[in-house]
Amino acid sequence: MTPTIHLVRHAQGYHNLSVANETMRDPDLTPLGEQQCRDLRAAFPHHARLAHLVASPMRRTLYTCILAFGDGPAAPYPIAALDTLQELSDLPSDTGSSVAALADEFGAAKVDLSRVRDGLWTDKMGDTPFEPTKEKIEARAREARRALREMVGLDSDAHVVVVTHGAFLHFLTDEFQDIADGNATSWKNCEYRSYQFVDASGQDDGAAIVETDESWERRRGDKPRLSQHDLDELRTVAQGRIVPHLKAAASRL
Repeated sequence: MTPTIHLVRHAQGYHNLSVANETMRDPDLTPLGEQQCRDLRAAFPHHARLAHLVASPMRRTLYTCILAFGDGPAAPYPIAALDTLQELSDLPSDTGSSVAALADEFGAAKVDLSRVRDGLWTDKMGDTPFEPTKEKIEARAREARRALREMVGLDSDAHVVVVTHGAFLHFLTDEFQDIADGNATSWKNCEYRSYQFVDASGQDDGAAIVETDESWERRRGDKPRLSQHDLDELRTVAQGRIVPHLKAAASRL
């Protein structure tokens, strides 16, 4: 038995509509985004088996988690908010709200904010763990995977939902396929893919994860998986395109 982690990109937010909207701080979901959540709720087959809900503390991820997976009689509230799951850049749209504001908006019954480092988690322009550099993003992706492994354990067949962000998902999964030029992600809004830990013993310091066969075949049919060499090359190319643009706020505001 091993847990299955369903990774989800948040639904459409107002910052997804235009570059100008990236100046919005911690933006809401659009009406289309809310409909995407309802569609995902209807399509997702594992609601009855969910043991944990986990999300980035950004408002769009929390609302996606609530609308797509919560509010039912079996919803495993509260959502565990992990600040390591936040998006990459230092733009306002990728910068969260204070813990006090989130607590007022969502309430302790729905969202557990105890793991969110107040003040620090919103500081992405200083020398903090959330500064958008390659090394620090990779470090918090490892931290997030380890936190999930500790939270979920390895001795169950539980299903867990983790709602996070498109660009960060590539670092979380260490998989950079199909990212088109000019984009930071290949994940669609409200898309989910399913993963399991590679090392069932729990000794892997990086807590690496791999997409399940069911998830791969659901997305890609009988297309073969790439070799590790090809995956490594894609990582190098994609990170070389994405990372230089992550410290963007000062030049665009």
